[in-house]
Amino acid sequence: PRACRSARRATGPMARNEEKAQAMLNRFVVAKRDANRVDMTKRPYLASECEDVSHCEVYRGQILKELSKKVSLIQNEGLDEHRVRDLNDAINKLIREKGHWERQIKKLGGADHFRTAPRLFEDDAEEVVPGRGYRYFGAAKKLPGVRELFRKRAPEREKRTRFEMLKGIDADYYGYRDDDDGVLEELERAAEEGSLQQAREDWEARKAARLAAGEPADEEESDGEGDGEDARRAERFQEALPDREAIERAILEKRKREMLAMLGGGDAGGAPKHKEEGSINLVPKSW
Repeated sequence: PRACRSARRATGPMARNEEKAQAMLNRFVVAKRDANRVDMTKRPYLASECEDVSHCEVYRGQILKELSKKVSLIQNEGLDEHRVRDLNDAINKLIREKGHWERQIKKLGGADHFRTAPRLFEDDAEEVVPGRGYRYFGAAKKLPGVRELFRKRAPEREKRTRFEMLKGIDADYYGYRDDDDGVLEELERAAEEGSLQQAREDWEARKAARLAAGEPADEEESDGEGDGEDARRAERFQEALPDREAIERAILEKRKREMLAMLGGGDAGGAPKHKEEGSINLVPKSW
């Protein structure tokens, strides 16, 4: 530029027509260059229509720029609800479109952006159902109806199975090793001594009360008469019971009566004609 200004000073001011021609030439050169250049401002509707890896990379870069702009806009919580929803839908649409271009780039032999590219905008995004694809960004997570979806529920208490409950059961659960530490023995010994002392004091009090009333001092003496009567009653009961031989004789007599009744050799009542002595008093009448 300095050389041009010095040349203009040396030769004098340039004519106006010459300046116009120079400007017209510049515009023509720029227009011709733009005409020969591929128009990259409008992306193809389908990523599969583009067969050039460099063009796919350009379109992917455009999508990243638009994503960054829209994610920044959706952080504003003062936007209207419909505006926030439209922005969130546009962001999800651009994310899907970016995936299409990345798959096309990989198909044409370009870089694998699924493995090498950083995960953009994932820190701010949340999904209701992980892996479904639709995400909520910025203020969209606080929209009515969406806020409740991300509210964490209280964890439900899991019911243990029978196997899990039985895993913690051992001998200590049933009390088999309670005496191993010696603590329970000391407590039982102290409780036993206290119980014996209390029983001794109660017995001495009852003894003093009987002596004051003129009764026998020992409880065994007062219970002696009752014990003797019980013993006599038991002896009489033992005497009344038939012995083994009497039972066998009674069974034999009963069988004889049954046989005589079947053969018609007995009397009308079915009683035998001969009875052995000693069996009448030893066998009950029902026999």
